[in-house]
Amino acid sequence: MAVSKPLLLLDNASMLTLLHQGCFRLQEISFEEVKAILEMHGSREVVRCFSNAEIEQLLYKHLDVAIRNFNYAPVENMAVDQDAIAFRLYVTPSETQPSIRTEYGNEATKVQNLYVYCQFLTRFDPDAGPSAQ
Repeated sequence: MAVSKPLLLLDNASMLTLLHQGCFRLQEISFEEVKAILEMHGSREVVRCFSNAEIEQLLYKHLDVAIRNFNYAPVENMAVDQDAIAFRLYVTPSETQPSIRTEYGNEATKVQNLYVYCQFLTRFDPDAGPSAQ
């Protein structure tokens, strides 16, 4: 009987660690797709590999994912044919943000905006023929 490979949940740092260890297919996915994928998996079938603890709060608060007790493991490697969802943080530079005047007459400049987008990753074996993929 084949051992099931858990779905990995990654952030920027844990994803970069993995990308240097093999060949991957990456696909942009929506928050709705992330939620649907997580709902298809039991809590024991998902492993959190976040280096940034705030990412998990985004799951529950902004993606409207039910709070679940996903196991945690530091990311070390990813098996061939294993899947992952990466929660990618993107910070816009401060110079792209407008300055505003507060109601008290002070000028305020937004320092940064934080955006999150998601990617679905699958590790593959580049030496496998098309029939194996």
